[in-house]
Amino acid sequence: MAYTNSSLVSYTKLSPNHSGQRTHSIDRITPHCVVGQCSVETLGNIFLPTSRQASCNYGIGVDGRVGMYVEEKNRSWCSSSSANDQRAITIECASDTTEPYAFKDVVYQKLITLCVDICKRNGKKKLLWLGDKNKTLSYEPKSDEMVLTVHRWFANKSCPGNWMYARMGDLAEKVTAQLGGSADTPTVTTQLYRVRKTWSDSKSQKGAYKILSNAKKCADANPGYSVFDVNGVNIYTSKTTAAEVPFLVKVSITDLNIRKGPGTDYAKTGRFTGKGVFTIVEVKSGKGATAGWGRLKSGAGWISLDYAAKIK
Repeated sequence: MAYTNSSLVSYTKLSPNHSGQRTHSIDRITPHCVVGQCSVETLGNIFLPTSRQASCNYGIGVDGRVGMYVEEKNRSWCSSSSANDQRAITIECASDTTEPYAFKDVVYQKLITLCVDICKRNGKKKLLWLGDKNKTLSYEPKSDEMVLTVHRWFANKSCPGNWMYARMGDLAEKVTAQLGGSADTPTVTTQLYRVRKTWSDSKSQKGAYKILSNAKKCADANPGYSVFDVNGVNIYTSKTTAAEVPFLVKVSITDLNIRKGPGTDYAKTGRFTGKGVFTIVEVKSGKGATAGWGRLKSGAGWISLDYAAKIK
């Protein structure tokens, strides 16, 4: 097919970090969060060195301007998945540096406009958000359909952040409306993460959450509970139940911070664990640790379990 580039681009700095011409036609768009409120020029400098081994097709700066770093005809190195990047237009968006990695409104509005432009030039009349990794990756889009994917499906990352992830359905709806999508455009159900003992035991449900991290917190606070997606797939089970504490962990770094509470939003105590074996008497989820936070038996405070190996 004949590939074109967006006329919305106001800054171009082509990166050498790409795989040459695509081996698949464009039928996906993958928005990312930059984790920084940076300009399109800064993004260009980030992706220019070959040592970086990363790039994207487009970037949206903090002021809403659009930069191009890899032409649409070429596969960028952006989503930790060759298969995805071969068929996706990848877009890095300026964002806050901490979860939920929120975009400024000017960035989000330009993302909508850019997605409309990408769809139009590639002959697409609908942008779909299916809300589920397995369903999306197994779905074969029709010739007039574009599908949204996210980086977190291919790597252990939050990208595009919970702020954008919660708006993927909204993005699809707004873009499809501007494309003049027909009345039979599939209605995309907002992904709700349900916290239950089992999927079949609906009476045990503690809540339904739009944001996965909130659902995980609920599961962690209720031993024996898990998080299920809209299809009933168990996507998270609390790693620690009441019966599992206390337990021992081994710390292999010298500078693991001890904090006053379970999260990076709590102040540091000014002390480090040092290397050694420690007893954890309580586990809670919190900002800045995917494996949760553990309270030290000594009473010194809380440590990130991302840096502590449980001793079996």
